[in-house]
Amino acid sequence: MQIDQIKELIQLLDQSSVHEMELETSDFKLSLKKETQQTGSVPVMQTQAIASPAPQVEENIEQLAPEKASYRTITSPMVGTFYSRPAPDKEAFVNVGERVESGQVVCILEAMKLFNDVEAEISGEIVEVLVTDGDLVEFGQPLFSVK
Repeated sequence: MQIDQIKELIQLLDQSSVHEMELETSDFKLSLKKETQQTGSVPVMQTQAIASPAPQVEENIEQLAPEKASYRTITSPMVGTFYSRPAPDKEAFVNVGERVESGQVVCILEAMKLFNDVEAEISGEIVEVLVTDGDLVEFGQPLFSVK
């Protein structure tokens, strides 16, 4: 990762409501944490070299609160900006009440000017979209509730 990319991540973190972010590859681990002080927020950066490959990411599905125990979630596989449609003038990938199949694109996450398709890892009916267009999402953050 180049220094200008790290600076861009720091600026994104500073401008968002997210307080902590981690990015891990097979070569390094980057942790950014915003600490609140009396004068404002200051991003803090830690970088760590890693000798072994990154661990397998657990399946992006979590159980919801007990009252929604039959619902599962599609979570963010990365930090980025959430977009529900491929372009501002296009229809959303999925809407509440629609059925999704495993492998179907449900949204796009933009990270460092790269647009990444997010695919459903489960099949079911979308019962709730948990974020709005333009929101900065964290790794593992729930995006959709699925029944």
